[in-house]
Amino acid sequence: MEKKELRIVYMGTPDFAVESLRALVEGGYNVVGVITMPDKPVGRHGSVLQASPVKEYALSQNLPVLQPEKLKDEVFLDALRALKADLQIVVAFPMLPEVVWDMPRFGTFNLHASLLPQYRGAAPINWAVINGDTETGVTTFFLTHEIDTGKIIRQKHLPIADTDDVGVVHDALMAIGAGLVTETVDLLLEGKVDAVPQEEFFKDAAELRPAPKIFKDTCRIDWNQPLKKIYDFIRGLSPYPAAWTELVAPDGSRMALKVYKTEKHPASHDLVTGTIHTDAKSYIDIAVEDGYIRLLAVQLAGKKRMEVKDFLNGFKQIGDYTVE
Repeated sequence: MEKKELRIVYMGTPDFAVESLRALVEGGYNVVGVITMPDKPVGRHGSVLQASPVKEYALSQNLPVLQPEKLKDEVFLDALRALKADLQIVVAFPMLPEVVWDMPRFGTFNLHASLLPQYRGAAPINWAVINGDTETGVTTFFLTHEIDTGKIIRQKHLPIADTDDVGVVHDALMAIGAGLVTETVDLLLEGKVDAVPQEEFFKDAAELRPAPKIFKDTCRIDWNQPLKKIYDFIRGLSPYPAAWTELVAPDGSRMALKVYKTEKHPASHDLVTGTIHTDAKSYIDIAVEDGYIRLLAVQLAGKKRMEVKDFLNGFKQIGDYTVE
C-alpha cells in the first residue's frame, strides 16, 4: 500500500502533539482528519475561547477538525466513521473508548513519552526526571482496554543529563517522537509490524514505576529529603507546573515561592534544615541534610520569574526567613 492511500485520522491536543502531526503532513502522508479537544475558555471571565495548538496547526494546513465534547457522542462517532480512517494515531489525548480505537482496520496506535511499560500514566516525562533517571524515550503501541498497556511496536531512547529539566526533555522527546510516528506508519505500510506484549518487558509488576497526574500538592518541596532527591524533584517540575515552597518570615507570616532552577552543593554543616544562607547579593542557599540547594531562578506569588540576583535586589531581608 502506498502512503497516499492510507487514510489517517490524527488525535492530539497540546504542543507535544503538533510535531508528530507536522511530520505526517510534511512527509506526504494522507491525514484525512484531526480530532482535538474543544476550545478552552481563557481570560479573566472565560469570555475568550482558545484553540488547542493541534487545532491551530491543522487549520493552517486546511485539515478537517473535529472537537467532540464526549468521545461516545453518536454525532461525533458518525462524523469519525465518515472519515473512513484506515489508521488512527493518538498523541497526548484523553483515553479513547473501544468504539473509537477499534474503528480503523489497522487499529489505533499511541505515542507515549516513556519507555513503556515504565511510566504508564499522565505525566511520564516529569516522573522520569523526578526519579533521577538517566534515560527515557518514546514508545509507539497499539491501544487496548487498559491505559498504556497495549502491544509495543517500536521505541527510541533518549539520555537525560543531570542538568536537564523537564522542559528540555519534553522538547527532545517531542522531536524524536515525531520521527518514531512516521517510522511506525512506514512499518505498518510495509506489513512489518511485529508488536510485542508489554508483559515480555518485565518479570514483576513491582518493577514498574507509575506516572500519575501531578497536582499542586504533589509539587511542594520536602526539604527533609536528601540533596539529590530535592534537586531532581525541582528540575522534574520545571518549567511546568513548577516546584514550590513557603517562605516563613520571622513573624510567622508565609508566602509561596516557586523554584525553577537550582544547583546542588554537597557539604557537611550543622544548620537546621530549611535555614536560608545568603550574602543578600548573589546567592541563596537552603540548608538540607547533606548540603545546600542553591536557588538560581524563582518566582514569588503574583510576580514574574527572576534570576536570584534580580530577586535579591528587592528582597535583601531573605536571610531572616526560613523555608518549609
